[in-house]
Amino acid sequence: MIMLMVAFLLGLILCLLFGVPYIDFLRKKTIGQYIKDVAPQAHAKKEGTPTTGGVFIILAIIIGSVISLALAQKLSTEAFIILLTLVFYTVAGFQDDFIKIKGKDNDGLTPSEKLLRQIAISLLPIIFMMMTFGGATNLQIGQHIFNLGWFYPVFAVLVITGASNAYNLTDGLDGLAASTGAFAFLACTIISTAMGHPAGGIISAATAGALIGFLKYNKPKAEVFMGDTGSLALGGLLGTLAVMSKFEFLLIFIGGVFVMETLSVIIQVTSFKLTGKRVFKMSPIHHHFELCGWSEKKIVCVFAFVSAMLATLSIGLYFLFSRGMI
Repeated sequence: MIMLMVAFLLGLILCLLFGVPYIDFLRKKTIGQYIKDVAPQAHAKKEGTPTTGGVFIILAIIIGSVISLALAQKLSTEAFIILLTLVFYTVAGFQDDFIKIKGKDNDGLTPSEKLLRQIAISLLPIIFMMMTFGGATNLQIGQHIFNLGWFYPVFAVLVITGASNAYNLTDGLDGLAASTGAFAFLACTIISTAMGHPAGGIISAATAGALIGFLKYNKPKAEVFMGDTGSLALGGLLGTLAVMSKFEFLLIFIGGVFVMETLSVIIQVTSFKLTGKRVFKMSPIHHHFELCGWSEKKIVCVFAFVSAMLATLSIGLYFLFSRGMI
């Protein structure tokens, strides 16, 4: 418990410390966000806001995690694989942001280029799990265990890449991805630790702390955006933790807000292609509420509250499952 608190505080403090010089650097180099024409009109004023803030979030997570893991004597191969996967997703996200900045528009990697990178990176923790741990191909839901066999790698790729993309979709309002993500990673901290994966718990705690620290710079009106550098990496980390600590099913609840955002896009696209009509005024769903007249701050607060409730639910479900009550 003490090391979890140390990891959380290190992530928080390091993110706060790294934020000031990095944002100053971005401003001097005029590295800012470009806004799509299809975005709500209110977003036009965000044009030029410094982006790639994910760089100092991830840096805080890695340093905070390594220090805490070393102090706890939990600097294992498992921890190394989780952090290496995070680094690779960060590089992929930074490449996407760099192309946008260089091209002075909001079009980075093509969807296929981005997806191929995400799939390739997701194979690292999956292969490690299958080569190292017995029962790695099992999916546990409560007291029921399902051996997915050869299908498990496909399932795990969907979990990790799906989490990465879902988190990326959620990063559309000031403070939204950071606040909802903080609660999700706090849930991961408790569940990973309880399931006997202290490395995953410590890394999750450092991530939750870093995201809360990032909110100082990202709350409305944001001084910096995390960009794909942060959102792709954090989503990939969330999925990797679920696979490595074997709580894939609970990720539906832990990342419930991200699932909701993704489903809104799927529903919108499917409805428009089949009927020519839109279900929402705009997707992802946070833009729908914007166009319904909700303020950005209200949307972020409501979504963060929902994320907190879902995180609490996921923890409750885990302990009910572990005691055989469900």
